[in-house]
Amino acid sequence: MLMLLLQSWIPFIPESASTLSDDVDAVYFYISGVTVFFVTLISLVIIFFVIRYRRRNPFEIPRPVEGSTKLETLWSVIPLVISMTIFVWGAKVYFAQYRPPQHAMEVYVVGKQWMWKFQHTTGQREINELHVPVGRKVKLIMTTEDVIHDLFFPAFRNKMDVVPGKYTVQWFEATKPGRYHFFCAEYCGMNHSGMRGYIEVMEPAAFDNWLSGNANAASPAAVGHSLYESLGCASCHGANAEGGRGPTLLGVFGSNRVLNNGTAKADEGYVRESIINPQAKVVTGFGPIMPSFQGQVTEEQLLSLVAYIKSLSTTQPETTTAKPPATGTPQSANPVRSSSPTSPNR
Repeated sequence: MLMLLLQSWIPFIPESASTLSDDVDAVYFYISGVTVFFVTLISLVIIFFVIRYRRRNPFEIPRPVEGSTKLETLWSVIPLVISMTIFVWGAKVYFAQYRPPQHAMEVYVVGKQWMWKFQHTTGQREINELHVPVGRKVKLIMTTEDVIHDLFFPAFRNKMDVVPGKYTVQWFEATKPGRYHFFCAEYCGMNHSGMRGYIEVMEPAAFDNWLSGNANAASPAAVGHSLYESLGCASCHGANAEGGRGPTLLGVFGSNRVLNNGTAKADEGYVRESIINPQAKVVTGFGPIMPSFQGQVTEEQLLSLVAYIKSLSTTQPETTTAKPPATGTPQSANPVRSSSPTSPNR
């Protein structure tokens, strides 16, 4: 109730329309309230001291001030307690905001000067507009084709940088149907101010109807499967991703991979790096035989390949790659024909 009163009373506060926006506002109002209180208190104390202890004649010598342990303890403990409440409360909201829940509805996002491109897992594509259902968790997997951008949803109090060469993630759960603005919050060039759009929050039934309106669109996973075949990935990873000269891709996504130089979680970033810079993380038991695909696939195609590899894990729980025994001939001993098509080997 207090949050509603503050949001309606204070001008220029965007509408609150997500499960986390009230928490963000509460931290914001708390910090603002503490700041206003102490600015007012210190200002009044300064004014009082200036008047009360003003110099009344040129020869007046002020009385020496002795130290006060109680006073010094008080002005040390109170700021510490206030600082810790801000830290703990802020950290709690931060971790809730930047840890996407499992089984959220995923949407792929590609930023480009000066537009936002969205693609749903069913294949539906949108530019500068995003449709989502109310009351459902939505996870955005984001990258950019050029410079750094930042996708900001004021009504959801969510923002996250979109950085070249990597994937970043943000999530939200809308609580009110409606149409809300989103912006690029990172200066990205001459037409930065035009890099904005709307998010349409719909009732679940209306959203499902809207989503089914483009049933002929190929899903990112289907597009990724086509790329997998056209790029020749099957020559090393198998026609059904069952493995060969390269490791199997079945059940890879979400698993812990044992590498020649450590371990790694097979998430979106790992798959992307495996395609762009395959020598960075080589799975134990396999040689560094895979060439880089950098410059041969766009960011949207990379997202499609990620979606395809992710789809290979939907029926298999997270597993840990078993390190092969020290004896025996490693699979990397098999030579690679230079004329054969290449494919991801991790």
